[in-house]
Amino acid sequence: TGPYLKARVRAAPEDNKANRALEALIAKAFGIAKSKVTITRGGASRMKTLQIEDASEAEIAAFVAKFD
Repeated sequence: TGPYLKARVRAAPEDNKANRALEALIAKAFGIAKSKVTITRGGASRMKTLQIEDASEAEIAAFVAKFD
């Protein structure tokens, strides 16, 4: 298991709106385009795994550490 965050979005969990809102939230906080963040696991559950394109493990860990 890698670094993790808790996040909350206001979008309804219908038609993938909440998933897209989460991707947009993470992209904005990371300072990258929305298209570079994708949910790779857990699209229909509360626990999700995200992939951030072109980001190293160290960059992701540093990003998560900012919110601890």
